[in-house]
Amino acid sequence: MHEDCHQSESDEERAQWSQVDQRQTEENTEAEPVASTSTEQMNPETGGEDCGISEAAGSLDPAPDSEPTCDEKLLSPDSSETETEDSDEDWKETKERQSAVKSQLDKTDFSSSELKIPERINTGYERLYHCQQCGKGFRQSGNLTSHQRIHTGERPYKCQLCGEGFIRSDKLKVHQLIHTGERPYKCQQCGKGFSRSADLKKHQRIHTGERPYKCQQCGKGFKASGDLSSHQRIHTGERPYKCPLCGKGFNRLENLKEHQHIHTGERPYKCQQCGKGFSRSEKLKEHGLIHTGERPYKCQQCGKGFIRSAELKKHQRIHTGERPYKCQQCGKRFKQSGDLSSHQRIHTGERPYKCQQCGKGFSRSENLKEHQVIHTGERPYKCQQCGKRFSRSSDIKKHQRIHTTERPYKCQQCGKRFKRLGGLRSHQRIHTGERPYKCQQCGKGFGRSDKLKVHQFIHTGERPYKCQQCGKGFNRSENLKKHQRIHTGEQL
Repeated sequence: MHEDCHQSESDEERAQWSQVDQRQTEENTEAEPVASTSTEQMNPETGGEDCGISEAAGSLDPAPDSEPTCDEKLLSPDSSETETEDSDEDWKETKERQSAVKSQLDKTDFSSSELKIPERINTGYERLYHCQQCGKGFRQSGNLTSHQRIHTGERPYKCQLCGEGFIRSDKLKVHQLIHTGERPYKCQQCGKGFSRSADLKKHQRIHTGERPYKCQQCGKGFKASGDLSSHQRIHTGERPYKCPLCGKGFNRLENLKEHQHIHTGERPYKCQQCGKGFSRSEKLKEHGLIHTGERPYKCQQCGKGFIRSAELKKHQRIHTGERPYKCQQCGKRFKQSGDLSSHQRIHTGERPYKCQQCGKGFSRSENLKEHQVIHTGERPYKCQQCGKRFSRSSDIKKHQRIHTTERPYKCQQCGKRFKRLGGLRSHQRIHTGERPYKCQQCGKGFGRSDKLKVHQFIHTGERPYKCQQCGKGFNRSENLKKHQRIHTGEQL
């Protein structure tokens, strides 16, 4: 037994331990009694002297039924009866070595910052589990397993009510709150509830105004990281979400899902007050403001309120004069993208909005709606001063300037004022010499569209202006007026 336990110990090691013991005896004359006293207080029956480990360093009690180790057998008082004299000497040497080690431990300051702690405990950032497909690292194997389902498409956690699947069980629990209507996360400022803690955090940024996610290219800030990712696709032009039916691309998955409702005709977002359905959640939110009368987007300059932020942005261009949308063909600029799209149809000749009764086409939907009043005979717009009625809102606005003599549109070059914006634009072509309206038959250009229409009667031979007294026709209204003076006797 003695040979098995100590055959690896060399004479050189024994000599080193002897030197340590001698130095400790010489240098620590006062510490030696303390060490011996502490050693004597240790109960041999409980293994307190095992390997010379003090109570300060912690002791491990072996299991009662476990077989004693080699050192335990050497240190056990019961084994002295069967051991040889060499064993007694070894036992004494071991005791001396224990005393030296314990004395050294007693002198050690365990609170010292020089103690080396394993790197994983110190930092806590070690990621031992890595995905074989994308290389992403995780601290726990369970997180790696959940992550791998992104690549496999596996969704093992199914909702019993709607059948939707999820990668992680916690995602399923959050989803189930949709069916129960529970909103356990409450905003302390306004009391609004949310089904997810992440949604509450995003909402709270409304009150704080915090926008922690910054675009590196333009500096614009966002409240949510997903909004920043979607925004960055504006700079890259990336549209990763493609509609399988029409091929149209989107920079956000939510926009693709809502777009697909156009093909299916589905309107899943229902107004609780009037039952009207919408294909997009944003449209439902905007519609809800009609019932409440709320106009949350206020102009800082004039105080006017709007239901939608986009309407406020358009309105603010009235104050700033900004026209960010420019026609690439003629250079004309517009305040709204819709106005630019309508204007570009002048160059292309496209008229996508068709009247179902007469087949006439229009470049703008608003013009089609106003045209359809011609067939119904409806004149919903009435002048409050003279009672005259009009089929178009733009016509009554123009008419009302007769009563007010208002001429809000002024030419910057000559100072002449006009009642209508179209009149000012036509006038400005006198200064620029621009003639954008071209005759397709002879190529002659005109500064006004109505002048082009009158000119085209020359080629068609049409005389739409008829005298009610003699039936004579004219291709221009001015010529008809002159002719009518013959019957009235009015002097020219």
